[in-house]
Amino acid sequence: MAFVLLYISSFSAQSVWWIWIGGGVLFLLLCYGIYRQWRAGKKLQQELVEIDKVRQNNIEYDFVLKAMKIAVWRYDFKTKAFVFENDYREGQENYVPGVNETVVELLSMIDTADVDRVNQAFHDFCEGRSDFYHQEYQIMSQTSGNKYWEESYATIVERDADGKPTKIVGTTQRIDERKGLEASLVAARNKAEESDRLKTAFLANMGHEIRTPLNAIVGFADLLPVVQSEEDRNQMIMEIQNNNRKLLRIIDGLVSMSKIEAGAKSLLMGKIDLNQLLQQTAETYQPTTNLPINVQCPLSELKIESDREKLLEILDNLVQNAIKFTTEGEITLSYEVQGNQVRVNVTDTGKGVAEEDQSRIFERFVKVDEYVPGTGLGLSVVESHIKNLGGSVGVESSLGVGSNFWFVLPLE
Repeated sequence: MAFVLLYISSFSAQSVWWIWIGGGVLFLLLCYGIYRQWRAGKKLQQELVEIDKVRQNNIEYDFVLKAMKIAVWRYDFKTKAFVFENDYREGQENYVPGVNETVVELLSMIDTADVDRVNQAFHDFCEGRSDFYHQEYQIMSQTSGNKYWEESYATIVERDADGKPTKIVGTTQRIDERKGLEASLVAARNKAEESDRLKTAFLANMGHEIRTPLNAIVGFADLLPVVQSEEDRNQMIMEIQNNNRKLLRIIDGLVSMSKIEAGAKSLLMGKIDLNQLLQQTAETYQPTTNLPINVQCPLSELKIESDREKLLEILDNLVQNAIKFTTEGEITLSYEVQGNQVRVNVTDTGKGVAEEDQSRIFERFVKVDEYVPGTGLGLSVVESHIKNLGGSVGVESSLGVGSNFWFVLPLE
């Protein structure tokens, strides 16, 4: 150490000064190197943060597309072609434009009912006449050829100096489920409106239906005391009895429908002889018509497990309906055993039911012929009772030939 001090002291003051300057420069260079290294590390750290943000944004972007089940597409103005990317639509039959597929080729896959509207909207959008594109349409599947519903949105990303779009980005999503729900709601609304219309017509008709037999009953009852002829008296008494039965049938139909509306489904099940029940129904209604009511029983005896009162009401309504719409010919009650079920038929040679009316004839308040007396409740009551008994009902008919109303019930 003493040697070093002696060596340094031998330099001149000027030499010492240059040593201090050199040391200072070296120190500054060292500090500058450390600073540059620190800045490089900081920049690298910021770049890593930005990369992480981009990656995170891409993950969130993909997540949103997957959650919304959306496909993203871009339109190239130079090639006039569509490019699909990040397609997360539902289903396996989604239409995807091919490479360099043009608008014309894409429009050829859209349903004819929608193609003109979609074409005009997209053309206006590309020409800059509208700032936003939104259309719903049906499009053909590439694999099965079936049509499905899509909804597309698009927005303008870039414009040229004249304000016309140069870059368009859009999204497409399948909306079959929503369209199905919309169709169901429309059908339910139409059905409710039709039901309301029929109910209004029913209430207006009920006054006439009740008043007609009631007027006959009251009128003939007032005349009875002053009629001297026994034959005339008996005729009037018969008319009063007939109109009593008509009035009771109307009231019974209203009561039955009220019970059904209230949700009453109680059944009194028991063994019933179907042969006897059909014969009883025929004997009850034979005096009310000039038509022969035949009963055809292929078995000497057939016992079924059912509710006797409900079954009688079903047969009553079907036979009354056959009598109302048959002016000549005959009415036949029959049955046939089909495995563990029995099919009962009420066949007539009346005016028949048009094919377009056969699907709605069992609905409440529906009257195929407004000029024929009735409340429009009988067949609805029949259908409700048969379903409650675990069976099914239907009609086979041709206009001018006749009708066969049938119902199937389990034997046990």
